[in-house]
Amino acid sequence: MGFAGRRDGSGPALLLLLLLTASCLLLGPLPGAGTAEAPACPDRSPELQRWDPGHDRDLRVHIGQGQALLLAASATVHSINISDGGRLVIKDHEETIVLRTRHILIHQGGELHAGSALCPFQGNFTILLYGRADERVQPDPYFGLKYIGVGPGGTLELHGRHKRSWTFLTRTLRPGGLQEGGYYFERSWGHRGVIVHVIDPASGAVIHSDRFDTYKFKKESERLAQYLSAVPSGRILSVAVNDEGSRNLDDSARKAMTKLGSKHFLHLGFRHPWSFVTVKGNPASSVEDHIEYHSHGGSAAARVFKLFRSEHGEYFNVSVSSEWVQDAEWTEWFDHVPASHAKGGEKISDLQAAHPGKICIRPLDIQARTADGANLTVEVVYKRGQDYRFACYARGQACPPHRVRFLCGKPVRPKLTVTIDTHVNSTLLTLEADVRSWQPGDTVVVASTDYSMYQAEEFRVLPCKACAPNQVRVAGKPRYLHIGEEVDGVDMRAEVGLLSRNLVIAGEMEAGCYPYTSHICSFFDFDTFGGHIKFARGFSAAHLEGVELRHMGQQLVGQYPIHFHLAGDLDERGGYDPPTYVRDLSIHHTFSRCVTVHGSNGLLVKDVVGYDSLGHCFFTEDGPEERNTFDHCLGLLVKAGTLLPSDRDSRMCKAITEDSFPGYIPKPRQDCNGVSTFWMANPNNNLVNCSAAGSEETGFWFIFHHVPTGPSVGTYSPGYSEHIPLGRFHNNRAHSNYRAGMIIDNGVKTTEASAKDKRPFLSIISARYSPHQDADPLKPRVPAIIKHFTAYKNQDHGAWLRGGDVWLDSCRFADNGIGLTLASGGTFPYDDGSKQEIKNSLFVGESGNVGTKMMDSRIWGPGGLDQGGRTLPIGQNFPIRGIQFYDGPINIQNCTFRKFAALEGRHTSALAFRLNNAWQSCPHNNVTNITFEDVPITSRVFFGEPGPWFNQLDMDGDKTSVFHDVDGSVSEYPGSYLTKADNWLLRHPDCIDVPDWRGAICSGRYAQMYIQVQKTSNLRMKIVKNDFPGHPLFLEGALTRSTHYQQYQPVVTLRKGYTIHWDHTAPAELTIWLINFNKGDWIRVGLCYPRGTTFSILSDVHNRLRKQTTKTGTFVRTLQMDKLEQGVPGRSHYYWDEASGLLFLKLTAQNERERFAFCSVKGCERIKIKALIPRNAGVSDCSATAYPRFAERPTVDVPMPRKLVGAQLKTKDHFLEVKLESSKQRFFHLHSDLAYIEVDGRRFPSQEEGIQVVVIDSSQGRVLSHASFRNSVLQGIPWQLFNHVAAIPDSSIVLVASKGRYVARGPWTRVLEKLGADKGLKLKEKMVFVGFKGSFRPTWVALDTADQQAKIFQVVPIPVVRKKRL
Repeated sequence: MGFAGRRDGSGPALLLLLLLTASCLLLGPLPGAGTAEAPACPDRSPELQRWDPGHDRDLRVHIGQGQALLLAASATVHSINISDGGRLVIKDHEETIVLRTRHILIHQGGELHAGSALCPFQGNFTILLYGRADERVQPDPYFGLKYIGVGPGGTLELHGRHKRSWTFLTRTLRPGGLQEGGYYFERSWGHRGVIVHVIDPASGAVIHSDRFDTYKFKKESERLAQYLSAVPSGRILSVAVNDEGSRNLDDSARKAMTKLGSKHFLHLGFRHPWSFVTVKGNPASSVEDHIEYHSHGGSAAARVFKLFRSEHGEYFNVSVSSEWVQDAEWTEWFDHVPASHAKGGEKISDLQAAHPGKICIRPLDIQARTADGANLTVEVVYKRGQDYRFACYARGQACPPHRVRFLCGKPVRPKLTVTIDTHVNSTLLTLEADVRSWQPGDTVVVASTDYSMYQAEEFRVLPCKACAPNQVRVAGKPRYLHIGEEVDGVDMRAEVGLLSRNLVIAGEMEAGCYPYTSHICSFFDFDTFGGHIKFARGFSAAHLEGVELRHMGQQLVGQYPIHFHLAGDLDERGGYDPPTYVRDLSIHHTFSRCVTVHGSNGLLVKDVVGYDSLGHCFFTEDGPEERNTFDHCLGLLVKAGTLLPSDRDSRMCKAITEDSFPGYIPKPRQDCNGVSTFWMANPNNNLVNCSAAGSEETGFWFIFHHVPTGPSVGTYSPGYSEHIPLGRFHNNRAHSNYRAGMIIDNGVKTTEASAKDKRPFLSIISARYSPHQDADPLKPRVPAIIKHFTAYKNQDHGAWLRGGDVWLDSCRFADNGIGLTLASGGTFPYDDGSKQEIKNSLFVGESGNVGTKMMDSRIWGPGGLDQGGRTLPIGQNFPIRGIQFYDGPINIQNCTFRKFAALEGRHTSALAFRLNNAWQSCPHNNVTNITFEDVPITSRVFFGEPGPWFNQLDMDGDKTSVFHDVDGSVSEYPGSYLTKADNWLLRHPDCIDVPDWRGAICSGRYAQMYIQVQKTSNLRMKIVKNDFPGHPLFLEGALTRSTHYQQYQPVVTLRKGYTIHWDHTAPAELTIWLINFNKGDWIRVGLCYPRGTTFSILSDVHNRLRKQTTKTGTFVRTLQMDKLEQGVPGRSHYYWDEASGLLFLKLTAQNERERFAFCSVKGCERIKIKALIPRNAGVSDCSATAYPRFAERPTVDVPMPRKLVGAQLKTKDHFLEVKLESSKQRFFHLHSDLAYIEVDGRRFPSQEEGIQVVVIDSSQGRVLSHASFRNSVLQGIPWQLFNHVAAIPDSSIVLVASKGRYVARGPWTRVLEKLGADKGLKLKEKMVFVGFKGSFRPTWVALDTADQQAKIFQVVPIPVVRKKRL
């Protein structure tokens, strides 16, 4: 049977064979058909001999020496060995064939066939591999136990029926199957009377419906009676009252309904809920419900349902409900301090007085909780009718101050519903593709579309005569929400995969776990010793399609459901024609992976479903695997396994330490916890149209083997896999994963455990990816292109991508904890000159896919925009982020951010920074052409603040975060830089604060200075910019304290002076790297050293790629500070000011730099200082002697850009720029006072001593009024000021500035407190204030008061909107 094998010059013969079998393809082979199809169908070959071995577990079968056997009936044998030209073919007929065996070995010219590519097998054939791991059976040294082994010269051809492998839902499934089929009708106010539906009993379809207003019109009763009389017998009638239908209901209608079988319609009263279902002409079939309703409060319902059977034998259910409904909703949370004297509970009337119009008189329920969210016990007490009280207890004691809310009922409303469920205890799946190949009895799995992969659900396909080609009916109802549509611009359709095939290879399993390896039964309570298929190098041909693999794989290395083991090139390069492939497979409930490609290249894996597996599902193993293509593959419900550290979860990582060195302390999140649906050990593989729909850790993980591992050792040079360009990665999707939808990062440990490194072999370690042509870092960079990638509902990250040039285009991210992190390197980019980039992409914070609330749901809470309940990625207060900046350089271009909205207590933002970050932050992280939709301007960016998730926000990277808003599409200031508000190394006097972002908008020229100190790692560095000596920046260093050196990485403003100090003695060896400096850029630094120190200083250029260093100059001492400006190339000066203890240098870049490079074209320019420091020197902090001596006047070197206004803005909400200043001015011997308030460029100067007040409408940003109050008004009781403030409309922004020697004390200052200032404030000689008159205190309320200058430059969001509370 030579239809698949190595090239042998048989092309013309094969073409003739294809022509001869055309009729077979057109008509399709049928069991028992004639011999016309024999050339294409292997079981039609005339030389085959029927083989019926019966059932003998001791029979060892050898098929060889040209034997050609046809298996036509079920059999049980010990084992089968096919070799020496032997051939076993499976008979394709109606009888199901089950072959039970311990193993099948195919080698040395042996062949096993079931169908062919041109003649797919149509019957049902199963291979059951039986046996236990602990039986006394000698395993094969290469294949092991319980296997199908294809050795050198072996051929395995399995071709089942062509069936759709997987597709997408196109109609959403809701829990319980609601809205999935049939008919739904609902009415409320405005539709009173009797409503009738006439239903076809053959199909469940509504034929006609009508409403009869028997409340208002007498003639409606007659029309109702006539209508009922005209309905043909046998039709189903659904009748119910909505609102009121009895007032003008006469006897004709009442008797007509009684004739149909009603017992209660005759006595229907005012506003009584009543519902009725019957079959016309069969009164005994009637079902009815009636409620006497006497109140306008509370709910009441009359509900009936009846089951019917359609002409196709399918059941449908008719449900009718007539109700009065009282809806209820929770109030907001109120801060409450219990009255210490309250006896018998707290009066609700007291809270109503404190919060008028917000609390109902008699709430239905009350909840209380502590400030940090812990629930408290509430007891309700009723006294004297309207006297409604409650008591709060915490562990039996009266509650301390807490938060409380009330469930308040709304006015009742009528509601009538008619539901016809045409899928009783079944569900209709509407799908994207034609699925007529899915047959009754098949099993399908519907993927989760929420955060938990465990919401994947299996269903059995049922007969369905009425289904369209793209529909199937399945047994049961869904328990979870499964999205079948695009939501907020992101395709969230659930994948639906086929698990059943007519060719089956399965492991025969024991009832429970038994310990065939150590620890195995500690983690699994089921048998994990399944079957496996292994292909060895040199096999003749292998093509599998249309096969189901179930209970395959073992928790042993090398024993996987499908395993190509060191097989080399499997395509034309290896002489295979057609190339090797596995496609249209269903691999499920497996015990070790799905498809393993090990030391093999060019394999096609297409249309494969991998479901419910242990360990990495689609797995490339040692590192040299290249050119393999995974096309339209689906993996879901991928769980941890024990084999490799990366397979293991935390519990396994801690328990399995045999492969580590004694003394190893596991760190699961670092060493293990990597189980992935697609585990790519080499980037040069293709993934197209694949879906990673649920893993305990990650969807797609590209990981790097610095050198090949295992038996592949030596197949490539060190570093090859870290530099080889990425294969094609297109149109893939990842969701419902815990750690990330996709990761490009990390490597595996390629050495055995040792005393030097105790971690196990293949533990996850650090690695960096930098793709270059031919995997040569000296050749041009080749960007890794990720296009049309979709990531949603991943708990931690949508994607974490670290590397050189990694570029994303046209991607979609939604509902991830963090949408995307792009990273280069914490100290240096691994591939200097590269960048990470994303463009033309969409980010959604909280989409319309709200998920399913479960009884045990721990992560359910309010959404940011509508406060509706939804599943959340990690916790209720987790700061959801769209893109997270981390080191850089990063380019974000033409991206849209949608539905990111922060709450009080949850700092959601579109753009943010990595939490608890010690590493560098590149000032050339560029953001351009950003669009915000349903993103409040206050939620565009967040720099962090101390608290949950952010901890103390005191790590070096937290303090130096910055990015460049190239066109102002984020900040409204084109060309500006956004930085953390308290980073005074980057600030200048005209920077604009953004309090809601905890940031500032600045302008300038920025670079980085890396300061490396040798032989110490525990120094704390203090760096001070000379024009803001009162605002030092403290840096702990980026590296751990256990290293032999430390590196500090501040971002600095160019052309400025700085001093550097230490909390211990200054380091004796120090290197300064000029990072992101262009030619001619400079800074001046003064480094603190003990008196008596002598120096040796030189400059060099270090090429990090070639690891070459060239000396470029020396520094000689000068006794004049001015001579620092007079250096020439190769010879510069240093100035040692021993009086202050400062060593001064001017550091100037000498070489050009490429756009995204950190260093110059020649390498990194450095200055090395070696200091001979006197013994027993003290702390090297020269601040007291440096300032004010070396302080400089703050200047603005790069003017602030003009703010975008009007039509230049893309959103309705915007920033209002407010500037307030009150200061003493001195010009030579003349003194004057300056005071003004400026609103969006419009200045209001102060003319008199006192204060001026500007009032602004917070909804539109218009100035409403401007007034001044002289000191004479402020003294005593300032009624004029009080009356002015009382007249200010609520929700107004109020700006206040003092001038001259104003009255700084007195009753008038209470006005500031009412407008948001802190209680008990103390004003100095100068004061400016930004306040708010309203029911809450916005974040941006600010007061600045000082003796010489008070100044506030900031923006206020317009409109001013209170953030909802968590």
